Amino acid sequence: MTGYVKPAPHEFAANYLFDAKGLAPFFAADSRVKAGGGSQRAEFHDRGERWTVTLYYQEGNVVHPGPRLPTGTEWRLDEMREFRLKVGRHGEEDPVGEQSFNVHITPRWQGMKVEKRDGSVSEYSVPDGIHEAVNVKIQGSNIDFHRYLPLLQSAALAVGIRADYFEEPHEYSNIQDAERYVRVHRDASGPVHAREGPIASMGHLLESDRQGYRKVVQNDDDDHGRNLPGYYHTVTLGPRRIREAFPDHLIPKEVKHYYAREALNQGTDSPLAHPKVGASYQVSRWDGKLGVTPEELAQLERELNQTVLSVLADAGLDVAPSRGPGPFVQDAYFEVETTERGPDPIELDMTRIKSTQESVVIRHLADGLSPVQWESLRTLVTDGGVVSPADIADEHGRHVESVRRALRGIDDLVVREYAKVSLRSNYVAELVHDAVQEAEEAVKRAAETGAKAIRAAEKGMKETMSVFIAWAARHGIDVDDALNQREARMKLRVREPGKQTRRGIKEGFRIWKEAGLPEERFRTAQIQFRNGGIADAWRYLNTG
Repeated sequence: MTGYVKPAPHEFAANYLFDAKGLAPFFAADSRVKAGGGSQRAEFHDRGERWTVTLYYQEGNVVHPGPRLPTGTEWRLDEMREFRLKVGRHGEEDPVGEQSFNVHITPRWQGMKVEKRDGSVSEYSVPDGIHEAVNVKIQGSNIDFHRYLPLLQSAALAVGIRADYFEEPHEYSNIQDAERYVRVHRDASGPVHAREGPIASMGHLLESDRQGYRKVVQNDDDDHGRNLPGYYHTVTLGPRRIREAFPDHLIPKEVKHYYAREALNQGTDSPLAHPKVGASYQVSRWDGKLGVTPEELAQLERELNQTVLSVLADAGLDVAPSRGPGPFVQDAYFEVETTERGPDPIELDMTRIKSTQESVVIRHLADGLSPVQWESLRTLVTDGGVVSPADIADEHGRHVESVRRALRGIDDLVVREYAKVSLRSNYVAELVHDAVQEAEEAVKRAAETGAKAIRAAEKGMKETMSVFIAWAARHGIDVDDALNQREARMKLRVREPGKQTRRGIKEGFRIWKEAGLPEERFRTAQIQFRNGGIADAWRYLNTG
């Protein structure tokens, strides 16, 4: 084996906070902009590559502090500006023009005030321990995550700002967005976004049934309304869910299969005619933080790469092509090459997770649910909004503590957080919904059974016949034609084959005989299962 294909970096965004030199980087940017008459332009080299940089300014919303900052520092700037660096590969080396990043430099000090759009003024929250600093927000694409900081230093130096201002990011620095991707041939990518593919399966089995919006997005029409299967399919998983598929992963992610907006206008020889499969960090999906240290950047890259490879492998694609590009398509920034240093794909055992969730639901239903638990589940599958224990209590006239105790008893069915309750996954929701419908049908059948028993008594039929009708209702068997002697063959319609059905039919035969009805009619009955299967009743009666 030569190794696995290596995903390429795509989007990246991070807030770098530098406080070692206070506001010196901000003052230096102001000085260089003024010296250049409003901007500075330069070129520099990094790793043998040509890069261009432009330093310029924009108006900001920081309120002028007057002659002195609340921290005591003298302020000599008449205008309140913010500064930007536009950095990118030279056009001769990057004809596509999308290997670039933008840097936004803003000041920070304790007691700093900002003006909102409506004209009101409020104090900006600066973390404790930060006296004076600059925040450097970087947004870029198609650059290795580890290169942004050294490229920032080189770009700053090229326009006359000391590089050492940007050497020591504060521990509060954090990553906001990051994606790595591969480009897959359109003829090979179908299993990735298929209805039973890894994207749909992960969302169906791993995501809460109502956390945020439905996190599985399956859009097969482009922005012009033209059909393009797999145009934009995504699933977003929080840290708890992501660990069910990737046990040693930490960060929340979005997995996606997507085409360029104008993909249908491209010939098959154009990379843009073929979709990307990527994984991106979703900072809004957790309360944690991922910093910018080399170790955290390496963790980010490993998790995203492994996620992409695992999804591709689960879809049956060759992630280690030994000859040619395999199912992949090279583009300006993704080179089809394999590396032995990358992480191994993880087997996405969605079948195991599905079976586990099924067994949890079945176990609770078999063991019996308390009335309050049953009411809670009914509310969760019938209410499409945000549901809290208090909502459930109000709906059913229960005390809220009774509902909370009931929910604690079914923790493996529901997710409880921030006074909200949801079912553990969309799949669990479907199973519970089916169970609720079965229960409602059973109540209806029980009412019908009572009516049938009354009619039977009025006709002078034996009491045991009403027992038989009750047995049929309990086992979900439709016996409307059981007493219809005109039918050549009695039909028993049941849910599904199995040991429970076998025992139930034997019990029904015993009750049938006690009712004084002809044994042969029951023995020759046809059993019809809900899944379409058919069997003879005598086969169930003649076995142990």
